[in-house]
Amino acid sequence: MHHPLEKLTPSQRVKAFWALLALTVIIMLVFAITGAPMNTDAAPQGIVSFEVAGSVSRAEAMLASWDTPAQLAAAFGLGFDYLFMPAYSTTVALGCIMAAGVLRRAKWPLASAGASLAWGLWAAALFDALENVALTIEMLSGVAAPWPQVAWVCAMVKFTLLIAGLIYAFYGLAARLFVRVS
Repeated sequence: MHHPLEKLTPSQRVKAFWALLALTVIIMLVFAITGAPMNTDAAPQGIVSFEVAGSVSRAEAMLASWDTPAQLAAAFGLGFDYLFMPAYSTTVALGCIMAAGVLRRAKWPLASAGASLAWGLWAAALFDALENVALTIEMLSGVAAPWPQVAWVCAMVKFTLLIAGLIYAFYGLAARLFVRVS
């Protein structure tokens, strides 16, 4: 299975990776600053708590714990997240493609998994978008089934794919460091 990012030359991949990583970190910093009002006892992790609420009662408690600035921060974050999705997913996807190249050259196991995981990262962004639709419906129309459950399922798939991609990218980094040392 091939991925469009494999068409980039190795030097283009590295340049794109660092540019996207910088953008991803900047967006994360914006989220950290703008999302602070959402951190309450009911939602200790702010919007992430809301994403994984999983039930009407927990989602309602979180929304009730947010004052107007927190609700505005949540609305901003749900919109701004659509910029974050292609940034983080493509950054980690590139990491997977680069890791696959290192693993292939080092003849380490799982070298062929990189392209599949890169596709998985783009799928994670799609699940993130669907999750945001469910959260937006909850914020605008009131919390009702099945939206907290839909958001939870989408968040779990997103986080699973993201964690798998990160582990694979760091596996490739470890291979690169090991091959250099040996």
